[in-house]
Amino acid sequence: MTTAHQGDDRPAVERHDGPQDPQGGPCDPRGDPFLRTRFAVPAPPDTFLRRERLAGHLEGALRTPLTMVNGSAGAGKTLLVADWVAGHPELPVAWLTTDADGQGAGMFWAYLLQALRTSGVPLPGDIASPADANRVGDALPVRLAALLGERDRPVVLVLDEFDRVTAPEIAAQLDFLLRHSAPGLRLVLVTRTEPLLPLHRYRAAGELTEIRDAELAFTPGEAARLMEAHGLRLSPAAVRGVVERTRGWAAGLRLCALAAEEAPDPELCLKEFEADRSAVADFLLAEVLKRQDAGTQELLLRVSVLDRFGPRLADAVTGRADAEDALARLHRSNAFVQHVGHGVYRLHPLFAEILRAHLRMRRPGLEPELHRRAAVCLRTSGALPAALGHGAAADDWEFTASALVDDLALGQFFTGPRADTLAALFSRMGPRGGDGPAPELVRAAARLSRGDLAGGAVRLRRARQRMARYDGPAGEPDTAAVRMGCALLDALVARLEGAPGRAEDAVREAEELRDLLPAELLDRHPELFALLLDHLGSARLWAGDFTGARAALTRAAESAPGAAVTALPREDALARLALLDVLHGWPGRAERTAREALAETERSGLARPAASGVERLVLAAVAVEREELGQARALLGTAGESHPALRDPVLEAGRALVAARLHLARGEPGAARKAVETGVPAHAVSPWARGETALVAAAADLAEGRPQDAAALLPEVPPDQPACAVGAARVLLAAGRPEAAVRLLDRAAVDEHAGPAVTVRAALVRARAADRAGDAAAARRLVAHAVTEAHREGLRRPLTEAGSWIRPYLTPTPRHRRPAAPRPAGSPPPPVEELSGRERDVLRRLALAMSTEEIAADLYVSVNTVKTHLKNAYRKLSVGRRSEAVRRARELGLL
Repeated sequence: MTTAHQGDDRPAVERHDGPQDPQGGPCDPRGDPFLRTRFAVPAPPDTFLRRERLAGHLEGALRTPLTMVNGSAGAGKTLLVADWVAGHPELPVAWLTTDADGQGAGMFWAYLLQALRTSGVPLPGDIASPADANRVGDALPVRLAALLGERDRPVVLVLDEFDRVTAPEIAAQLDFLLRHSAPGLRLVLVTRTEPLLPLHRYRAAGELTEIRDAELAFTPGEAARLMEAHGLRLSPAAVRGVVERTRGWAAGLRLCALAAEEAPDPELCLKEFEADRSAVADFLLAEVLKRQDAGTQELLLRVSVLDRFGPRLADAVTGRADAEDALARLHRSNAFVQHVGHGVYRLHPLFAEILRAHLRMRRPGLEPELHRRAAVCLRTSGALPAALGHGAAADDWEFTASALVDDLALGQFFTGPRADTLAALFSRMGPRGGDGPAPELVRAAARLSRGDLAGGAVRLRRARQRMARYDGPAGEPDTAAVRMGCALLDALVARLEGAPGRAEDAVREAEELRDLLPAELLDRHPELFALLLDHLGSARLWAGDFTGARAALTRAAESAPGAAVTALPREDALARLALLDVLHGWPGRAERTAREALAETERSGLARPAASGVERLVLAAVAVEREELGQARALLGTAGESHPALRDPVLEAGRALVAARLHLARGEPGAARKAVETGVPAHAVSPWARGETALVAAAADLAEGRPQDAAALLPEVPPDQPACAVGAARVLLAAGRPEAAVRLLDRAAVDEHAGPAVTVRAALVRARAADRAGDAAAARRLVAHAVTEAHREGLRRPLTEAGSWIRPYLTPTPRHRRPAAPRPAGSPPPPVEELSGRERDVLRRLALAMSTEEIAADLYVSVNTVKTHLKNAYRKLSVGRRSEAVRRARELGLL
């Protein structure tokens, strides 16, 4: 693929006025400066012929929301619209020439917004430029439509070469913008193909102005005037003949005029012209290329491998030093070399295609070398994306991989804006492309970015082995970039394998290499240490080093705020900080941090599975604590849609534990045990994951009436972590050991270090112990404290878990109540086992006379599950029928 532009490879930073590069100029989502030539209205050549019939038809663009100029290459579409724009200087016109390179939704909308700014349309700060080249949030078209809809004078937006935009989502977003911004927008599409917009709807509503290929074709009268502009006075028959043979094709007519200008017999020259493709190629080669001197012919052939190029790049490819003068002369002579502004040129696409074919025939094997020269020149100038494209086109994977690694850009495989482009580019690299460590590093990164941990680890080991063959000492600067790439991937592999010690070693190595690398290069790639810190923080979290994890994740979350290249590690770090809050019992704080992570995802245009998914896992855990079980289930389902390179043991264990807690809340102990029984494979054991897993199994045993089995699991629970200590205390209490439960809470200092989701449960354990000891006053005081804290955080699950014993303490004190009536002789005793939350849910619906099927539908469970809950409730209440179960539940205060 040929390069699309030159420019520094700098990370984009979102601001109210669009991303900025370090030197202060605007830049696109990939961190490259915007190409100003794409906003320039093309200047018609001196021989341009204004055709009044087309200009009059184009006036409809002022009356209809949508205008389409659709014709073949060389039909004169762009110059027609450019001339019409020049004839209306009073109009605010935003011009954007679309590009086939990197036309993701984010890149398209970033350029569209910049085109509006360039034309003088003021954009408020809430319309930020997208940070991800491939995606854009729904909010941007909505806000832009609202802004344009308030304008007194419509903006004319011209999208030239719109046929290069092939993404359906872009077309859908444009359709939305057009429909909701009326009357503040007039959209003009210049295209070779039918756009994906619903033209039939606009056509039926009279809201479409169309100029198509047949109308663009020159009439004999227009062709005669065009020939006169080239100094050719032809007979009417000759003009009709050339119009018939070219079918009025503008480019063909201009080719004919160029060829006939100096021909001895212009009419004979035109008569011999054929409009088929091979004849056009022969004509271009014979009458355009071969009319140039040998040096200029060679220049044209060699620059045909480029898309846009300046004199410096043309000199590098051709090996000459006078490309600037030659290109200017070719442009002035209308030799299909177009000046697109600011010293940048491009060949007419058809001419470039024919030249490349001729190059392969005339200079076999030269094309890869030309791409290689372009790659070296572009890399020297700092235009990394373009350099990579030409390096790949040259099939020089050693150079291409080394360019990426030496630029410290390896982390961009994982950070969103360029990930898809890099993956596609290097997918063409064969298994033997390059012998150095850089190609192996790139192969490792590509595999890890797809979630292939085993394949990535193998490639990373090979890269380390090839690194050992380098002659210089390990600390030499010329190897530092490669070693930094190894450290980055080592940290990722260690994180994914659950090996925190190796992650610490990798980040330590990266810190030592920092001084060997240019500060400017490190500043240009803030994603490098953002990723390293995120990997380190997650590895520490798995190890149970919560303090160290919070420190590393906080630094990652603060890395280059607003920069597109750090969006993913920032989002993931925030989500894992929220998970830490959940583990410490702070659901409200966890929810706020998780929503901040979600906002980071939306602001940067990251979409599932580009994001980590941990924030949805956190929100699901909070929803379980609040007994919003339907919402928890929905969130848990989306939490699995995570970035492949971030599916580490922390995520997998967290998802299993939250799923198990949800099953317990739904009264499904068997499903809860099954959710955690497989465990999460990892090199190191996570104390909190092991403890929480044991507590889930213990809670399932308690729900099934086996308190002693639950107590047997307590050696797996770390007593020094407050949340685990409270869970263990609840098991000891259920096993008939209230004094041991209270001592455990005292040793763990739960009330000093944990959040309300933990302290509420701790207070309820102490209250139940006091209740069993006959200290009703202490129990009432502790329950009141727990209820107050639970209500403040919106927590319902801890109170539901407590069971029926708590109900007397939720009513006024005895001196304000009438004495309870004595239990009638012969009535069944209170239940030996507490009813689960889901069993109480079923009983409440029984009291409403709902059928089994209605209960199943209302609780989103199967009929068999409802029958199982009923069977367990009947057994615990010592009843055999529905009516008895409802009556008994009311007697016990369960309803």
